[in-house]
Amino acid sequence: MTSQPLTFLALDTATTGCSVTVRHGDAVLAHDAREMSRGQAEVLVPIAVEALKSAGIAPKDLSAIAVTRGPGAFTGMRIGLATARAYALALGIPCIGVTTLEAVAHGIAVDQRQGQIILAAVESKREDIYVQIFDADLMPLCDAVAADGPALAALLGQTKAVLAVGDAAGRAAEMLAGYNIEVHISSAAALPDTRIVAEIAAERFERDKTAPPPEPLYLRPPDAKLPKNAGRARP
Repeated sequence: MTSQPLTFLALDTATTGCSVTVRHGDAVLAHDAREMSRGQAEVLVPIAVEALKSAGIAPKDLSAIAVTRGPGAFTGMRIGLATARAYALALGIPCIGVTTLEAVAHGIAVDQRQGQIILAAVESKREDIYVQIFDADLMPLCDAVAADGPALAALLGQTKAVLAVGDAAGRAAEMLAGYNIEVHISSAAALPDTRIVAEIAAERFERDKTAPPPEPLYLRPPDAKLPKNAGRARP
């Protein structure tokens, strides 16, 4: 007996976009992507509801929720993950996390990445950037890290050329200038594409369907910190 096709609602607000995809089997039934650096909390649920309506999918028919879990913007990550986990909890279905770095790396077409070392780079809005290195088959060659120029060059070691992708690909190229590493920038989407996020989640469904809900991938502590007295008035 053949298994029923899986149906996913995929969400992303981890960088400077707000994106939603409804995927059933191998077909994308609805997709909405908007570039926005803030305000995702107000629009994510409405566009998710509209995407489900457009796809003709009732929430009860979803197999799982897929969501980007960072690295990226602190607030954006929290918005996406909180929404995805709430949907999954309410519907009693799995919530599967995908990193922003693997999402942008998977956006490169197969023929473009053959024989290449892939450098996925996501903006941090600081001196360093979030990076991860993959081989041509998109197997990770290192963990995701926050790296400045010297750290990135050290991470790449003896690598002579990379194909960079992500919204910090240009900054990665600037950082590596002078390190004898040739950087080619991919034409693939610079922001995570929830169509790709849904595809990755579908491939991992059997492995991750019983896993705990995804946690945000923080590569540095948040800028905002509680004062030493935890905000309490002095006696």
